[in-house]
Amino acid sequence: MLLSLVYRLLRCLFGLLAVLVRSDVSKDVELLVLRHENQVLRRQAVGRPRWDHTDRLWLTALSRLVNRCRWAEIFPVTPTTILRWHRSLVARKWTFTERRRPGRPSTCASLKTLILRMARENPTWGHRRIQGELARLGYTIAASTVWEILHTAGIDPAPRRTGPSWRQFLAAQAHAILACDFLVVETVLLKRLYVLIFIEHGTRRLHLGGVTAHPSGTWAVQQARNLTMDLGDRLETLRFLIHDRDPLFTAAFAEVFKSEGMRIITTLPKTPRMNAICERVIGTLRRELLDQTLILGERHLALALGEYLHHYNAARPHQPRSQRPPDLQTLPTRDAADLTDLRTIRRRPAVAGLISEYHHAA
Repeated sequence: MLLSLVYRLLRCLFGLLAVLVRSDVSKDVELLVLRHENQVLRRQAVGRPRWDHTDRLWLTALSRLVNRCRWAEIFPVTPTTILRWHRSLVARKWTFTERRRPGRPSTCASLKTLILRMARENPTWGHRRIQGELARLGYTIAASTVWEILHTAGIDPAPRRTGPSWRQFLAAQAHAILACDFLVVETVLLKRLYVLIFIEHGTRRLHLGGVTAHPSGTWAVQQARNLTMDLGDRLETLRFLIHDRDPLFTAAFAEVFKSEGMRIITTLPKTPRMNAICERVIGTLRRELLDQTLILGERHLALALGEYLHHYNAARPHQPRSQRPPDLQTLPTRDAADLTDLRTIRRRPAVAGLISEYHHAA
């Protein structure tokens, strides 16, 4: 009984000391959180507290003023819940109601599948030849409809369909291809930021073009010039630049690379697979960095991406390069039987502690 009383007294004293040494901002934030939690509890007398969108936005904003290691002590929810709330807000912002356009009914899905199958199995058949084959089978359809289905699926006309596939082209020319695209990021206050990224297909080396809230053609041209200066002699090995049909990629943007002897390849509309490697690295950035942290603004995003860029190029393994990072030409080889003391393998936190890197102790 006496030990229990002494333990409780010591715990209260340590708690009082912790309150005294804390900053005024931290105390004020904790008071705001507790007051808001009180209001939520008053709204319903029984059951679990229900947080509406205003409550979630308020707690998410206050979380940036408190050290992350103290979130579990102050907030009635976990850090994972706060991050999930932010992703939900971003998803709601990008939800649009699709309006149905008037007109004749669309072609049934099975007939579209049959048309695409005929085009793949017969590279020399044009849209009129496919229409004739369908008529012979008893399916009446206009030649213009067949052409539109092929065009929407990204299938070229017959004379150009006999060449190498896009996958074959990328594999054969990977060492000479540079790709670029825009990454859209939503801040904690739902402000939209744009990031221009470049990636070399052969080495998988990632380049950060820039971060801005108001992209323009002039800004994109300046980022292209900065990249050509950063690449230096490596620019001579690159022959192709792949990007989509974004209007920010102006003629002046293309001219920067054409002056270096590169050829511009524009992907078809709504065909992200034609720029698959760039789309994949955008997905990697979201999974490993952007979905794990709340972005405050342009400066914060540029800093976070800069740290991740160093990890991506210097330490992150890549399957197409036999698990080698872009900046590493060969991997060290060691005998697994020599690994007797695990203390020789050290962990180094990277990108604000979100990612772990491992190395041998010196």
